[in-house]
Amino acid sequence: MTQGVKNNASSSVDLKSAPKKEKDYSQYFVGTAPSMKDAKKRTKNGIAYNEFEGIADDLRELGKGRTFLIRTYGCQANEHDTETITGLLQAMSFEATEDEREADVILFNTCAIRENAEDKVFGELGRLKHLKKEKPELVLGVCGCMSQEEAVVNRILKSYQHVDLIFGTHNIHRLPVLVRDAFFNKEMVVEVWSKEGDVVENVPKVRKEGLRAWVNIMYGCDKFCTYCIVPYTRGKERSRRPEDVIAEVRDLARQGYKEIFLLGQNVNAYGKDFTDIEYGFGDLMDEVRKIDVPRIRFTTSHPRDFDDHLIEVLAKKGNLVEHIHLPVQSGNSEVLKKMARKYTREHYLELVRKIKEAIPDVVLTTDIIVGFPGETEEQFQETLSLVEEVGFDSAYTFIYSPRHGTPAAGMEDNVSEQEKKDRLQRLIALVNRLGREKNEALRGQVLELLVEGPSKNNPEMMTGRTRTNKIVHFKGSEDCIGQLIHVKITEPQTWTLYGEVVAKVEV
Repeated sequence: MTQGVKNNASSSVDLKSAPKKEKDYSQYFVGTAPSMKDAKKRTKNGIAYNEFEGIADDLRELGKGRTFLIRTYGCQANEHDTETITGLLQAMSFEATEDEREADVILFNTCAIRENAEDKVFGELGRLKHLKKEKPELVLGVCGCMSQEEAVVNRILKSYQHVDLIFGTHNIHRLPVLVRDAFFNKEMVVEVWSKEGDVVENVPKVRKEGLRAWVNIMYGCDKFCTYCIVPYTRGKERSRRPEDVIAEVRDLARQGYKEIFLLGQNVNAYGKDFTDIEYGFGDLMDEVRKIDVPRIRFTTSHPRDFDDHLIEVLAKKGNLVEHIHLPVQSGNSEVLKKMARKYTREHYLELVRKIKEAIPDVVLTTDIIVGFPGETEEQFQETLSLVEEVGFDSAYTFIYSPRHGTPAAGMEDNVSEQEKKDRLQRLIALVNRLGREKNEALRGQVLELLVEGPSKNNPEMMTGRTRTNKIVHFKGSEDCIGQLIHVKITEPQTWTLYGEVVAKVEV
């Protein structure tokens, strides 16, 4: 394959003509090079709302007789993007496969949150080099958050020239044209937009299951926490119009979905970019509360934007579940300031107090980072004491990992690896103890369960999820999958619960 760069300015450059010692390939992009510097610029320009124009006639059968395989890394946003990519490819007549050797298109939908996630992708790209040699007509592509990092794209261009296609998070709707170019131009196709794309509605989606559905309510993040790459890879905050979100949720309800997950990098900031209406996340939740679907969830919340109106709406319950994932990251105000979280320990605890007062049976979960640059033992102890005081049911816990291009990556990392690991183990021990105590308190209680399917570890058991997002295993048959049932908790454990069926829930 002749190695070159294809971009949205419709120009290409043969990399063979480049100086051999050249290390920066950004000069070969015309207006599309992913740039941290450009990504941090937040303009006040409004967002345009467009309808997907559909698949062009000459592309609808491009995939006939061809198959695709997508490997997805990262969060629910990536999973949902994969559903959109799948929808577009199937609209082009491609069929899905799980066999790499059968696939005509292999895409890696990537995550950039942690370095090890990137390393896995690069390892996979290296592993598939031999397959590309055996099957030169294979289109091998990289998309998602990694593609929005200039250093990553440069690395692929330099060291992984068997890759055929690179596109980012802002131009997924352009995939049909990009795949066509990758097949027929016989040169590397790169289209990564530094500027956020506009909001494009009604792009085809193929959801993986008929039980739960993810619905984006907004894109991007403006918080710029010093350790986080997401504001650079996902762009500025752009809210979908409420009428479009509500219409999608209503359609999913008509299709029989039992649980809707509202998605955003910071759902609490929803609507703050609207210039013509005053309409926030609490208003949206109050409207979807009235739609006939058993459960509504959301992720992820930022404590700074979690307002009293939202708490008031969530307290109405109904299909709004009693589980809130509320990342704290640290229990020390000075560390939170260095993280640019823009709230204090005291603010977080006051928010928790308000939530518990309005929703006494709420279950709170969180994210915590240990070993942030400069974190002292005393500051870590404040994290432990906050975890104890709040009484989280569970937590995602991480050792700090520097991400290239973020402010924290330039801070002095003076916490040893051994100390980081020790703090993580102490934190996990506390979280596990609290989780076990919380679960033990459920012994003998009857809970509503949405049945998801057979247990992964024991096919003789079925698995479901409570309103508070706890996993319960029970003896049952597959005809209860997708049903709401009542189970009595008989055996609580640290991470899961065991129960017995009491009755089916009438809905």
